[in-house]
Amino acid sequence: MDNQAVFSLNRRLFKWSLEEIRHGQLWPISIALTLIIACVFALSALAERMEQVIVKQGKDALTADLVYSSSNPVPPMLLDTIQAKPSVTESELTRFSTMAFSEEQMQLVTVKAVDSNYPLRGDLRLDDGKTTFSKVESGQLWLDERVFSLLEVSSGDTVTLGDADFVISGKIVQEPGLSFNPFQQMPTVYIHDSDIEKTGALRLGSRVRFNLYLLGDDKDLEVIKNSVTLTPSDRWRDQDSSSRNNEMFSRTTQYLSLTVAIVIIMAATTLVLTCQNYVAGRRKTVAMLKSLGASKAWLRRWLFTQIVILFAIGAVFGIFSGYLLEIFLRIPLTDLLPSPLPSYGLTPIFISFVTCILIGIPALGIPLLGLINTSAVNVMQVSQNKTSWHTYLLVLVPILPMIIAYQSNTLVWIVLGGIVLLFVLLGVISIAIVKVINKLPISASMKLAVSRINRSSIASALQFGALGLSLMLLAVIWLVRTDLLQDWQQTIPDNAPNVFSINIAPYEIEGYLETLDGKSIERSIAYPIIRGRVDGINGVEAKNYQKVKEGAESLSRELNFTWVEALADANSIIEGEWTSTAGVSVESEVAADLNLKIGDELSFTINSQKVNATVNSIRNVEWREMKPNFYFIFTPDVLESLPATWMVSFRIEENQSPILKSLSREFPTVSLLDIRVMGNKIRGLLTQLVWSVTVLASLGVVAGLLLIFTLLRLSLSQRQDEIRLYRTLGASKKRVTNTLWSEYGLMAVTAGLVASLGAEASVASIMRFGFELDGQLHPTLWVALPLISFTVLAMVINSLIKKLLKPIKGNE
Repeated sequence: MDNQAVFSLNRRLFKWSLEEIRHGQLWPISIALTLIIACVFALSALAERMEQVIVKQGKDALTADLVYSSSNPVPPMLLDTIQAKPSVTESELTRFSTMAFSEEQMQLVTVKAVDSNYPLRGDLRLDDGKTTFSKVESGQLWLDERVFSLLEVSSGDTVTLGDADFVISGKIVQEPGLSFNPFQQMPTVYIHDSDIEKTGALRLGSRVRFNLYLLGDDKDLEVIKNSVTLTPSDRWRDQDSSSRNNEMFSRTTQYLSLTVAIVIIMAATTLVLTCQNYVAGRRKTVAMLKSLGASKAWLRRWLFTQIVILFAIGAVFGIFSGYLLEIFLRIPLTDLLPSPLPSYGLTPIFISFVTCILIGIPALGIPLLGLINTSAVNVMQVSQNKTSWHTYLLVLVPILPMIIAYQSNTLVWIVLGGIVLLFVLLGVISIAIVKVINKLPISASMKLAVSRINRSSIASALQFGALGLSLMLLAVIWLVRTDLLQDWQQTIPDNAPNVFSINIAPYEIEGYLETLDGKSIERSIAYPIIRGRVDGINGVEAKNYQKVKEGAESLSRELNFTWVEALADANSIIEGEWTSTAGVSVESEVAADLNLKIGDELSFTINSQKVNATVNSIRNVEWREMKPNFYFIFTPDVLESLPATWMVSFRIEENQSPILKSLSREFPTVSLLDIRVMGNKIRGLLTQLVWSVTVLASLGVVAGLLLIFTLLRLSLSQRQDEIRLYRTLGASKKRVTNTLWSEYGLMAVTAGLVASLGAEASVASIMRFGFELDGQLHPTLWVALPLISFTVLAMVINSLIKKLLKPIKGNE
């Protein structure tokens, strides 16, 4: 055969393969392949960029790769170790509080004395009205914008810090590494560390924090980190230190991974079902081709050509869709992602192709190999072809790489194991429900439908299980999204306090509260604040206590304590009960870190005095509500004799901003922390994350609906011979249609109800073990899933019923 003949033959084979794809109901395979490639591509690309966000945000918040923080000066041994590492860059910041005086006013401020290297990461923007600067020089003084109004000064005026006079250089536009802590944040001023001595503000007993910032290779930093033994007042911080924003990013990434995994499972199931249906419908065609002399080699080429075309269509549309999806998911995160964006290269394309091929090999290979082995006898008489057990070894193609990739990921195996278990349970429960319905007084059509389901219990159970599992996975995607969003919305509730007043002197507190109440401002109760340390637990000194969870910081630094007559409603007691004397209530996470139990005896050092208290309760605290919260809350008799300042939080609306200025003038020694700008930024972040999560969840719902549509369509298509028999025996179209509606309507409603039960259990488990959040019930789910299932069924029956009944003439 010459080349032209071969080309002509291949061309005809290609055209025939295209026709076979178009008429052989193989379009769902292309859609499934496109979904797999698009989802994996988009997730891989987005995950790379989300990782950049988390790492960049963590390091920018630290203003370095590693930070050493202590209430004592940096030890010379640590500095010597750093000097021995030329590749490591260092910077120092000394933070302390002092009074700032202008000619008219005074204000307590936080002084940040930095060297010329600061910051190593992040942005420091200083503006003198003409030029923007990023470094602090000797002799300069830069003020937080609030300080200008509090001290009634302008650039060029003189402000006194301690013993030193400074000429104001300008305002602080942006600080690196801002974090929210109402007990430590006051209006900030920047000076150079060479000017600390002339202020005379640091004396014996001064409250000061020394920070050493390091930038360099991870190995060098680890050596430096191990070169010093930490005292209780020292600690290291890196980008893995806890962060509310990092927690949201991590949970977003977890959700993206979960959603894509479920989408892949549903798409792979669609692949399997579609291919099996194609094989069932093409056995006679293959048998006829064999009877006409077609060899297995030719059949392999014919089927392989179809697979290649399908993969090519899936690849082209998948990469294009994945690229657009990644852009669509990224649009709301533009302000958060690094600029310029790092290139993700060809890695997402490679990962998506490999994933698709690994899934496609068993999903398409097993049924198509069975089709090739169809005997020519099937032309005359349909016989069951047995697939060689060797063929089923193709299942290992995706499983082995998955075992290697996820061998230590317990959550993945819990989810996969749960899917298998729920598939069986959903099928069994559904059949049990149908058997109960059979005992009820039902119509003739329904009785015929129930009889048919019970006649083939195993096959029906598989159908119920597949449909129920598909509905359940669809619901899981949407419900996990909903529960996550509800949790994130608690980060800053709409009525959350947005201003904190701290350092209120005891003689001012009554007048301050009267002023707030007189202006009808919604506020919290006032809390006395005093700082101290946990000194001992059950008679054991804190430094020698052995039952501390690794990474716990409660024993290594000063904490803020308060006392109350009764606990606020926001502090829900989960163990023990509040007492009136000699007691202390402990926040649940701290109690877990220190392995504390009700009745444990704690000792504390406060202002060089020792006090003792018994743990009377353990509280759950919702830190994200932006209300005053504490690790330790004492009964009044323990601390009320010690000197303390007071704090109150309240909410100011935009039209009430002048109230803050009047409060500053009336109570000049009270520090006001206005967090409205930060709150708006966090809400913006949440809105952006919500948008990204919703887009991907919607894609998961589309995949679920496609799978449900395919399941019902294939199941109905397989009933064609049976419907022909009914029609031959005289059943009218109306009778057949009513029977189909009864059977599949019962299947849809039953599977929807059982899927609702499975979804509730699955979501509760995922939220508890995957996201460490409490689950909740979803009453609307029990209506939504049966309704969705019934709606899709109506679409399927309406699209197929004419075709199913068309071959039969007469017997109307």
